[in-house]
Amino acid sequence: MSEIEINSPVTGTVWKVERAVGDQVREGDVIMILESMKMEIPVEAETSGTLERIDVVPEDSVNEGQRLCVVKS
Repeated sequence: MSEIEINSPVTGTVWKVERAVGDQVREGDVIMILESMKMEIPVEAETSGTLERIDVVPEDSVNEGQRLCVVKS
């Protein structure tokens, strides 16, 4: 099994977390939604697997490239 880090595509704020640790995700499933410059940016699973960890909570500020979560496939 491998762990895939999912990083923030933008600098912004975590608006909503849609999934929980332990959830099964498929490639393309929305894990969380970021807000940047009044736009909602969905963060999607890059591979199918189990959501191993979530490193942020709603209202956290994030930088572009910052790790948001890990999917174990």
